[in-house]
Amino acid sequence: MLYCGSCCYVVMNAFPYTSGHLMVVPLSHGPSMGDFPLETLCEMTSLLKECERIIGEAYHPGGYNMGINIGQAAGAGIAGHLHAHILPRWEGDTNFLTTVHETRVVPEDLRETYDRLLPFFQTL
Repeated sequence: MLYCGSCCYVVMNAFPYTSGHLMVVPLSHGPSMGDFPLETLCEMTSLLKECERIIGEAYHPGGYNMGINIGQAAGAGIAGHLHAHILPRWEGDTNFLTTVHETRVVPEDLRETYDRLLPFFQTL
């Protein structure tokens, strides 16, 4: 865990598509946005904003993908617990390989990612 707020926390994805792939997760469980009070959804959005800033400072990506998959049919890996993804992206990165060949090319291991990002979250 990189950060824990009053309603949500920030973790690294255990199976990242790119280095710096983070997730913002509510502390309480629920499968869709309608299961959460506005306070939780606002904190999720605020933490996604902070994640974008932190990833930008740590990795200097050319762009980002952010998203929430609601339900197994939409690709939710943990369908019963809503969470938001933020992935840094670079021109010419290999992210498409995951969908085409079930292959991931991640240039640093999870420990390196954690060590790189934690100091930024400690200032929140």
